[in-house]
Amino acid sequence: MTNIPETGRTPRVQIRLVVIQILVLSLLGTLGGRLWYLQIREGAQYQKEASGNHVQQVVDPAVRGDILDARGVPLADNETRLVVSASRTDLLKQRDDGKAVLTKLAGVLGMKPAEVIQKVRLCDAKTPKPCWNGSPYQPIPITDKATPKQALQIRERAEDFPGITAEPEAVRRYPGPGGSNTAQVLGYLSPVTDAEIEKAKNTDSPYLRSDMVGRSGLEREYDKELRGKAGVTRYEVDNLGRVIGKAKSDAAEPGANLVTSIDSRVQRVAEYELDKAMKAARQQYDKITGENYKADSGAVVVMEAKTGRVVAMASAPTYDPNAWVGGISAKDYKALTGKDSDYPLLNRAIQGQAAPGSTFKVVSTAAAVNAGYAWDGGYPCTSSYSVGGQVFKNFEGENFGDISLGRALEVSCDTVFYGLADREWKKDGGINPKKGQPKDWFFRTAHQFGLGKETGVDLPNEVTGRVPDRQWKLDYWKANKDAWCKTGKKDGSYVQKIAYENCLEGNKMREGDEINYSIGQGDTLVTPIQEAMIYSAVANGGTEYVPTIGKAIISPDGKSVQEIKPKVARKLPVSQATLKGMNDAFAGVITRGTAAWKFNGWPQDKIPLHGKTGTAEVYGKQTTSWLATYSKDYTVIMTIAQAGTGSGASGEAVRNIYSALYGVQGDGSVDKKKALLPEPQKGLPKVRPDGTIASPKITGDPAKDAEASQQDNPSNGTDQQQPATTPSPTNGNRNTRRARARRRGSRRMPA
Repeated sequence: MTNIPETGRTPRVQIRLVVIQILVLSLLGTLGGRLWYLQIREGAQYQKEASGNHVQQVVDPAVRGDILDARGVPLADNETRLVVSASRTDLLKQRDDGKAVLTKLAGVLGMKPAEVIQKVRLCDAKTPKPCWNGSPYQPIPITDKATPKQALQIRERAEDFPGITAEPEAVRRYPGPGGSNTAQVLGYLSPVTDAEIEKAKNTDSPYLRSDMVGRSGLEREYDKELRGKAGVTRYEVDNLGRVIGKAKSDAAEPGANLVTSIDSRVQRVAEYELDKAMKAARQQYDKITGENYKADSGAVVVMEAKTGRVVAMASAPTYDPNAWVGGISAKDYKALTGKDSDYPLLNRAIQGQAAPGSTFKVVSTAAAVNAGYAWDGGYPCTSSYSVGGQVFKNFEGENFGDISLGRALEVSCDTVFYGLADREWKKDGGINPKKGQPKDWFFRTAHQFGLGKETGVDLPNEVTGRVPDRQWKLDYWKANKDAWCKTGKKDGSYVQKIAYENCLEGNKMREGDEINYSIGQGDTLVTPIQEAMIYSAVANGGTEYVPTIGKAIISPDGKSVQEIKPKVARKLPVSQATLKGMNDAFAGVITRGTAAWKFNGWPQDKIPLHGKTGTAEVYGKQTTSWLATYSKDYTVIMTIAQAGTGSGASGEAVRNIYSALYGVQGDGSVDKKKALLPEPQKGLPKVRPDGTIASPKITGDPAKDAEASQQDNPSNGTDQQQPATTPSPTNGNRNTRRARARRRGSRRMPA
């Protein structure tokens, strides 16, 4: 019989109890240790964090700095508007996610319910514009054009509009002084995203959820300087959310002002003349196809030749940058980005790249001299140039006999450059050069001119253009070989024949490639800003400057001025003797060469002009017009896609820009009183301590504009009146309104 302890427990039960006791003691020990760690070891830290849970932050957004032209006229500033916003957080607390409230709001604002509802939905890969790409916790603006009556309705019936506010705010404004647009240069704003907030969290310029940031143009390039620093007020609250005290507060600091080298009057003339030239081109017809030119896009750059500063930059088609203010509508967004829009958001001065045509001969001429060819050598300018079975024709079959390089530039003789390029190709070993043998003067010189890379202009998203040298051809062939070999046919269509040839030897520099390249055809691509940089260097004696638009950053009170000085990019690989020859030849283009018919009667003895025309052929499209010109002060580059010849499409417009700059009248006389900018702007506008700016009014009345310029900027002798040939709408001077917006700022909102 088994012995059972008096307790009635078997040894097995006792073992189990011991195990359970050990487990319980272990758990109690672990719990005790954790409590000690939380309350003793890390108690102070958690107490601090718990305290932080009872502090609420209210953000006072900073007023964004103004973007000013060279005389202080605002290109972008702020004005106080009544802004109606919706809190997505509050709307989602309602049963229908706020649809009834938003529908009711649409009725008050005179908008469609669908339009209002679309504005508060969050952007993602599947949600089309318009949508909200900012923080979901930030008030979402519905409209910034509310009337006082509409705002009063919303505020007096707050119970009918939960989550909806109507408050005065400082809103970005693009006044377009004198009728100028400057859209692609200025850019636009949109709300900061959560990703951007996270990325900038540990930088010296973190974002707040209330921030608006620049998305393109100067607004993006100088966003940090323009944005300022938002103010933050911290309130201590109890568990019920009641304010029990005020903690540390940081006052808002308005953004700095950006002074640009843009002259709004010259900008207006440039935009006007570009638009007029494109319209005129559409009235002309292509002799080859018999169809009217499409002239669907274009650009013009006016640059100070001795500094690289941009005086005007226009791109067409253009748009109204105010379309982005307060959130863009679905209709406006489609008009700016749709397939039928011609993409007006593109700044074609820095993002439009095309074959340069004969304007590229400035590079080819320098390359020829560098390769050892004499400037005054006799080079045959025949009507055509034959290579194997292919004939390369001169423009309209012209034949000038044996001529110099200078004369070849004047009359834009293609066959002279065909011959030079072909001789260099053969010297380099032809299609199968030995390793290390090619000198590639024509390609090397292009790189030395700064082509094939960004100019460094202070605008985002500049493109590089293209120099189709041997390395580019090899890389391009590797990327496209399979497709060419698959579609190419020796006896097929023109496109199939090209594909067949590219499949076999697209990685090699063929004779025809270098011949086409010498006159700016083939695969060569440049941008208007690159052309402006090059021709400015020819004008000033050989120094290429980095193109700049920002001229100075001035603090809101005017006490701190940070000037943005011109920077040298490089020296042209051209001797002074060659530069002199080029200058003489380019002057000849204006007086007796390919542009003479558009500049007949120009006062060349008083205001010497120089130029080079270009007509670039584009497969499947009409020819691209180029006209590169310069004086002792300025360089003006104009290009229009599908518009015909360089002088034919752009000659009159470029002449009118110079006439406005220097005050040249229709009869060829010069009236300095009517000159916009007879010499580059020297000084900077003055920002007063109260934030107002000593800038002239732009009324559209030449006499009043000139008088205002002299009164507000008496030290600036270059502020002259605007010619009556370019009328401008009245905008007036809104310095007082800007200062009021700066002082008032925006309504406060939770962080």
